Amino acid sequence: MTDLFHAAILPANLLPTALLVFVLLYWLTVITGLLDFKSLDLDVHHHPELHHTHFHAPEGMGVSWLNHALAFFNLGRVPLMVFVAFVALPLWVGSILLNYYLGNSSWQLGLLLLLPLLLAALLVAKVLTTPFVHVFAAFEKDHHDGTRPLGKVCTILLPASQQHLGQASVAVPNGAPLMLNVRAADATTELRKGDSALVIDYDEQRRCYVIEPYEVS
Repeated sequence: MTDLFHAAILPANLLPTALLVFVLLYWLTVITGLLDFKSLDLDVHHHPELHHTHFHAPEGMGVSWLNHALAFFNLGRVPLMVFVAFVALPLWVGSILLNYYLGNSSWQLGLLLLLPLLLAALLVAKVLTTPFVHVFAAFEKDHHDGTRPLGKVCTILLPASQQHLGQASVAVPNGAPLMLNVRAADATTELRKGDSALVIDYDEQRRCYVIEPYEVS
């Protein structure tokens, strides 16, 4: 364990280690409820019927290649930080192993090796996140299917406000709870874990439900 720690903080491995530490700290704050898991998400919109992701850029900029790249790596289909987590771990492991077997501790060579390692990690992340595409698609099922949550009471799972996306669950008879991405309707409202709220609308642009506090009698 000591050898692994020393290898992790070598100049050659410092950038992958920093990325992994950032990811671990991020998910720790998500678990403790300080952040929601989409707080650092990209503003991309995936349309299943077109099988590609749209990245919005200033008019006149050709970003077709970027749209296809994002779609290829499942960005827009899974949250950004979920994808980054699946990139950070193989990148870190690959950097540790490659620099160990090359006997390299120089940051210059480590930086040169980072590009092929990153490309390999991106491909690994694509494979690892592919099973989650349908999972997150199911989480974001909206009013186009038969499970309309509008007008129903939900329970807050991750804190939500008008500025910060949270999560809530809606009880479904004879089935698993429906998981929703939610935002508060009012700018002064902050809903905490365990609070009850009423689902009043769906925000097409932000792909989340709008809720307001509700007292369960």
